[in-house]
Amino acid sequence: MVEHGPRLTLIRQLADGQFHSGQALGELLGMSRAAIAKHIQVLQQWGLDIYRVQGKGYCLSQPLDLLDESQLKQLAPSLPAILVKPVIDSTNQYLLDRVGELSSGAVCLAEYQVAGRGRRGRQWISPFGSNLYCSMYWRLDAGMAAAMGLSLVVGVALAEWCEAFGGDGVKVKWPNDLYYQDQKLAGILVEMTGQAGEAAHLVIGMGINLAMPAQAAEGVTQPWTNLQQACGVLPARNELVADLLNRLQQTLLQYEAQGLAGFVERWNRLDNFLNRPVKLLIGPNEVRGIARGINHQGALMLETETGIHPYLGGEISLRSDA
Repeated sequence: MVEHGPRLTLIRQLADGQFHSGQALGELLGMSRAAIAKHIQVLQQWGLDIYRVQGKGYCLSQPLDLLDESQLKQLAPSLPAILVKPVIDSTNQYLLDRVGELSSGAVCLAEYQVAGRGRRGRQWISPFGSNLYCSMYWRLDAGMAAAMGLSLVVGVALAEWCEAFGGDGVKVKWPNDLYYQDQKLAGILVEMTGQAGEAAHLVIGMGINLAMPAQAAEGVTQPWTNLQQACGVLPARNELVADLLNRLQQTLLQYEAQGLAGFVERWNRLDNFLNRPVKLLIGPNEVRGIARGINHQGALMLETETGIHPYLGGEISLRSDA
């Protein structure tokens, strides 16, 4: 396991957005300025925009508002566990590996993911400290069949959370994304373990672009945006995250009580593609039609030349037919 202690100490020092000399940083960490320079190069690879000015030292392009585990626990006291892992392979994988040890509602957050993943095994770009990488474990006693449509429910919770902070134009995209002005804002990945007839163990992963710098998104192949652009001025990051965690917990409790039926109207109100021409990709096949929302099973209702049909699988193309 790689020891990231010195690099995290450097980040905490640089987080104020002020200049720090290589000599002062070296004295703090007990290493040479050359060693500091090598650590800075790694931090730049993590997506941090650090620059150096001769005679002044190193500085972040803007201050960092770092996650604080103790503050999050104070702001979200009803959650059984909140773990902040500054550097991690994947928050989802961390919880999946510990399902038997967790209480329902346990949360893992990270500043940087080495191997963040999205739907269908895609990579999730995860630069340090600029976005939100969060996973919640949830035990669903009703079993695996009851988990159908859970990503839609989480999408509704996230979109309504954005609305609460001024993001009135934030919409949901079937089955698991958030959009703003037809640009991707967030993704949801629900992974599940369990046996038939037993409780379902769910790990709900969320990747939300808060203030991702353009240079950190060079590997992103689709239009994207940040929550700052959708909402304007945001509260402090820990307050923002705690509000999301509290809202998500309450939404999942509602889902247990009401099922997906209690969320269909909420979803259709927020549907980014409602009544718009779309392409539904199902493996190598493509279905064109008009999106008409979802039904009570969470299926996409697509109007084609032969009528309105439900589809439970596939993915809406980012390119509409319009």
